[in-house]
Amino acid sequence: MFKRPVKITRIKKEERSEINDIVLIESPVDLIINSEPLVNIICLPKDLKELAIGFLFSIGIINSIQDINEVRIDDVTNRVYVDLSDSIDFNIKNLEINPVGRVVDTSCGISSPWRETIKKALDTDKELSKARDDIRIRSEVIFSSIKQIYKDMNLYRETGGCHGAAIFNLNGKLLSLKEDVGRHNAIDKVLGDMLLSKKSFKNIFLTSSGRLTGDCVLKAVRAKIPIVASVSAAIESGIRLAFAYGITLIGFVRGSRMNAYTHTYRIVN
Repeated sequence: MFKRPVKITRIKKEERSEINDIVLIESPVDLIINSEPLVNIICLPKDLKELAIGFLFSIGIINSIQDINEVRIDDVTNRVYVDLSDSIDFNIKNLEINPVGRVVDTSCGISSPWRETIKKALDTDKELSKARDDIRIRSEVIFSSIKQIYKDMNLYRETGGCHGAAIFNLNGKLLSLKEDVGRHNAIDKVLGDMLLSKKSFKNIFLTSSGRLTGDCVLKAVRAKIPIVASVSAAIESGIRLAFAYGITLIGFVRGSRMNAYTHTYRIVN
């Protein structure tokens, strides 16, 4: 269960009314890899298979859906079990992440040890991690895509309590949209959905309703997504990483205006 009704008192100026409302339920979900507990993710317990696959991809444990043999969801214990392919050389002891770092909450995203894990995966071949230079996108496609995610974010419209992330092709066709109480979880879910459905990461761009932090940009870097846009602001850590890895970072996409922070040559009128 990821939402429930509550009775509230709505106050508007001097008027009060008792009404029914809907609130989201965040839950801790344990991700178990090859029978070993890896991480506890505070999330909206929905689309958990996509979340698990996207998270493993984001931190560099897997590179494709072929690296996974099986994913099992236990709704009773809030656990996701993932069995990796024998070709994946994974030892949880090599991660060197303390118990506190193994909790991913809904506000701050991944902790510093996880960031280092991602950066190590990227630094193995930094040049190949850089986004393609030949990608171009029309500004009106960005505007219309941001409008579409808010139109299609059903849980947000019902509760106002979650973030959304979506992936579009360069013509503005929606390929995946997911929602979660954490903006970084929503991104992991769309990445996992793309991997699960075996859709290509080529010629696409990522949109989000949340702030563009370094955590969010790192996930785009892992997928080699060249363009990331959000209705919200970019944070310095996100701008720095986007510049270093050749990503076009766009914030405050509202109405017919946007703020482009890095590699703006990809945006054409």
